[in-house]
Amino acid sequence: MRRRAFLTAAAAGMAASALAMPRLSWAAAPSGLTSMTRDAKPISVEERRQRIARLQRAMAERGVGAMIMESGSSLDYFTGVQWHRSERTTAAVIPARGDIVIVTPAFEEPSVRETLAVGDDVRPWDEHESPFVRIVGALKDRGVAGGPIAFESTTRLFIVDGVRDAGGGAYSVVSGDALVKGVRLIKSPAELALMQTANDVTLAALRHVHANVHVGMSPGEIGALMNAATVALGGTPEFALVLINEASAYPHGSHQRQTLREGSVILMDVGCTVHGYQSDISRTWVMGQATPKQRKVWDTVKRGQEIALATAKLGAPVGGIDDAVRAYYETQGWGPGYHLPGLSHRTGHGIGLDGHEPPYLVHGDPTPLAPGMCFSDEPGIYIPGEFGVRLEDCWHMTQAGPKLFTGLAKSLDDPI
Repeated sequence: MRRRAFLTAAAAGMAASALAMPRLSWAAAPSGLTSMTRDAKPISVEERRQRIARLQRAMAERGVGAMIMESGSSLDYFTGVQWHRSERTTAAVIPARGDIVIVTPAFEEPSVRETLAVGDDVRPWDEHESPFVRIVGALKDRGVAGGPIAFESTTRLFIVDGVRDAGGGAYSVVSGDALVKGVRLIKSPAELALMQTANDVTLAALRHVHANVHVGMSPGEIGALMNAATVALGGTPEFALVLINEASAYPHGSHQRQTLREGSVILMDVGCTVHGYQSDISRTWVMGQATPKQRKVWDTVKRGQEIALATAKLGAPVGGIDDAVRAYYETQGWGPGYHLPGLSHRTGHGIGLDGHEPPYLVHGDPTPLAPGMCFSDEPGIYIPGEFGVRLEDCWHMTQAGPKLFTGLAKSLDDPI
């Protein structure tokens, strides 16, 4: 199900699967694990240039003069710049014609340049100056003196308003969402290769954890073990959500303190990055002897995963995958719909440079499946007050159908 901004509790060593965001931590490096990422190649400068060119063609076709995007995954995707968001604006101006411009605080310029992969026009602004005046200046220098300009969809309102005001009413604002999606939605072979490596690392780390958990451990200790294994295998830990006992019935955990014991359900939702590209895998198993009910629920969830993949057909709306899984679960007595006990969240989400990207495997999403789209496949069943099961693997669409990055779990007794 993936990292949420508020869900790294287990990774941070907290005893409960709490809804919080402390720092990541991990145990001492485990022995016997070696890096799996040495041959992983980052996205090339040429590929980033091709991305910008596709975006520029789309803007020109729609009569949009430029795209403005602040720090975030899209800025990284197009320019390589990896920078955090704050009250100080760092943003790119990507004109429909011409070279890109980066606007950033003057004292941050050396740091921003460290990851800038394309272009060299960086325009700093000092603390007493307006970044929005710099952005408008860049627009005019690229021949965009007025008309519609697009903003990447996550750009904060104060930046949109600041540019509009600095432009003196010369610019109309349009959404850049469709423009950016049109480029980012389909993954290249290089992106798929990085995601494959990230998933390989996460599955290997999960296998190490499964072999080393023991009675008495807390979610934080298990998460730390996962992160240590991920580092040893060459990945960058992104999240390690560990839900045990009743907490497994709540997809993002509980504030109640949990400890591993005989008969505990263990639900792990974990992932890492390799050169920025993400993995997302969930596995559920039982410490010791499973009950017949636990086995039945686990097998039902596994069947849901299989139905999702069988439903994935080229050109079919992605929302139909969610509908098919939910319909099967209802025949087994779960739901109906999103009601509990049952499957309370979507069947999956897009994934790539972001952990959650469009399109989504959710009822009503009409996006037609196309080669190169990447998703999680993560149906679950949750029984409040008892336990939950979630299984998750990522896959990408090909001309021949869906292709998994990792094989589905075999059984409750062989869950990795």
